[in-house]
Amino acid sequence: MMEPRLDARWVNGRLRRGETPTENELRWFARGLASGAVTDAQAGAFAMAVCLRGLGEQGRVALTLAMRDSGRVLDWRLDRPVLDKHSTGGVGDAVSLILAPALAACGVAVPMISGRGLGHTGGTLDKMEAIPGVEPKVSEDRLRRIVGEVGCAIAGATAEIAPADRRLYAIRDVSGTVESIDLITASILSKKLAAGLDGLVLDVKCGSGAFMKTDAEALALAEALVATANGAGCPTAAFVTDMDEPLCPALGNAVEVALCLEVMEGRREVAPRLHDLTVALGGRLLALAGQSEGEGEEQIAQAIASGAAMERFERMVAMMGGPPDLASTWRGRLPKAPVVIEVPAGEAGVVAEVDGEALGLAVVALGGGRTRETDPVDPAVGLTQVLKRGARVSQGEPLALVHARDEAAARAAADAVRAAIRIGQAARIGPLVRERVG
Repeated sequence: MMEPRLDARWVNGRLRRGETPTENELRWFARGLASGAVTDAQAGAFAMAVCLRGLGEQGRVALTLAMRDSGRVLDWRLDRPVLDKHSTGGVGDAVSLILAPALAACGVAVPMISGRGLGHTGGTLDKMEAIPGVEPKVSEDRLRRIVGEVGCAIAGATAEIAPADRRLYAIRDVSGTVESIDLITASILSKKLAAGLDGLVLDVKCGSGAFMKTDAEALALAEALVATANGAGCPTAAFVTDMDEPLCPALGNAVEVALCLEVMEGRREVAPRLHDLTVALGGRLLALAGQSEGEGEEQIAQAIASGAAMERFERMVAMMGGPPDLASTWRGRLPKAPVVIEVPAGEAGVVAEVDGEALGLAVVALGGGRTRETDPVDPAVGLTQVLKRGARVSQGEPLALVHARDEAAARAAADAVRAAIRIGQAARIGPLVRERVG
């Protein structure tokens, strides 16, 4: 057998021929991405070759571990399991803000390394930054202190976490190789596994508001993620969940934070889908840590209903620079848009379809998201009281409220909302959790 060569041209040549590089070759390539020894041209060729030829399950595991090990890998040594959740991105998806503190209240540690929004999907870090004073980029020492004292931290990755992924992700973005299951899997898991987890649950979104539009695409990604994470030594499960409409009736940063705080006040009725998916994901995570899934779901629901999750969230926010009394003062603290208008329905009927991606892009156009990584974000703008599928509406009744910086932006967003919500005679509504893997 030919000995592996630690050279980018050799690795790319093997991929071109349909061969899978060895573990050593992929480790060298990941280190080269992090150090700059691999050029942009070589990284682009690698991404395209993987996109066209694939790596297979063993190669995916090897690439994931190589990218994870290109930087710091946290080791917690705590007296409780270290768990986390990751979503592939959707609209109105604020599960992390409730799930992390609820899990902490149930006695587990949650170092939730999160990202910013890009395109039509929202970002957890942008939502955290909507809370005045919060700085989600923290050092490793501070992350350890917050997790140690509160039980959870929702923070951004430091430059030392999976630097190979940061480099390859930028290359993929400009080389047309984003939509590769192998590269998506390695990108997601290299960062999550670098957090030193004992268990992980993945929420793979599917539908009009997700990157994965079909059940087949979403299930393939979920299966690849679970197989790869388990192959890398981290007990993992995944849900394929419905994103044919926003997960909750608020889209935007401050408005989603406000809705989460209402849920953590014990008001499930303001966002039942958001609440129920949080409970389901939390129950599965606690099951990975050794409890029964039913008992885990009950514990998560009780942590939310009792105010225990709110108490953990408030303490976490305070340790990240936010107000220490958020639970009692949030209504007066979160930023508010100066212009709020209704979007009246043009006809009576039933909300039959909701184009989640179009609603997400309407929020981006208001300034509440970004199309480029460097775009600023207005935390106050967005949509609230978005009607869900199956809701009956009279002509002139509001489909949603638009929160905007000025009247012109509000009117443009209102037009986008009307175009995104189709009124008909009936709606097809499937289950919130479409598939389970692991």
